[in-house]
Amino acid sequence: GLCAGGAPGLSYQELKDLKKADVLHIDVRERWEIDRFGKIPASINIPLGELVEALQMDPTEFKEQYNQKMPSKSDPVVFSCLAGTRSKQALGFAMSLGFS
Repeated sequence: GLCAGGAPGLSYQELKDLKKADVLHIDVRERWEIDRFGKIPASINIPLGELVEALQMDPTEFKEQYNQKMPSKSDPVVFSCLAGTRSKQALGFAMSLGFS
């Protein structure tokens, strides 16, 4: 399931189109799920339990840990998980931290 602010759900095709527009894609599944079901190309995996901490990291730390530039609060971010429940929670966390 995919979640973006204001849009309840995205299809995989819509996500692929968005990614061309330089959207940061955060996959909030657990690491074992990624190992079992595969990684979505060009996404970063930040399990939901780490997300709040990750989004408040120092950008240098974030880059070291996730090998990706930390999103600024105005950057477009898309969250995905397996069924859509966790990506909704992730969206809520991000918005509570001031991400638009």
